Amino acid sequence: MTISVKRVYEAPAAGDGVRVLVDRLWPRGLTKEKAAVKYWLRDLAPSTELRQWFHANPDAWAQFRRRYMKELAAPRLQRRLTSCIR
Repeated sequence: MTISVKRVYEAPAAGDGVRVLVDRLWPRGLTKEKAAVKYWLRDLAPSTELRQWFHANPDAWAQFRRRYMKELAAPRLQRRLTSCIR
């Protein structure tokens, strides 16, 4: 399975496949039709606390990544992630 990352504000293309939004907040000014998102997986996005921390520490990508992977390893999110992939 190939996964590509694309900003939700970019226009959908024929080759995009299934578009999935992983963000806690719906993008400002974007309609569901324009986004062409099939799934909105807000539970899999970084927590509000982690997102705010990273906003204040944008040069700490490695640490953000470790913290986000730890959040994703939580059993509740593992079940959610597994159900999305099927």
